[in-house]
Amino acid sequence: MLNDALNQVTFIVDRKANKIEIRKAVEKRYNVAVTGVNTGVMPGKLRVRFTRDGLQRGRIKGYKKAVVTLAEGDEIDLYGEL
Repeated sequence: MLNDALNQVTFIVDRKANKIEIRKAVEKRYNVAVTGVNTGVMPGKLRVRFTRDGLQRGRIKGYKKAVVTLAEGDEIDLYGEL
């Protein structure tokens, strides 16, 4: 929905990457012009499984998400490579 309405694409990136590094990587890989990058760190979540031996508790690691806004007229076809 973001791609169609606002010309934005979402990526999961390395937690240590900053906005400048993300912008350069997207521009180099997809040959597009990036006008903005918004980032957010998604927290890890607790997971519980019910087994014969009882409850098993675990945790899913958190990750960093980047929403990249592309310049007018540019687009990334993520599903064309499949």
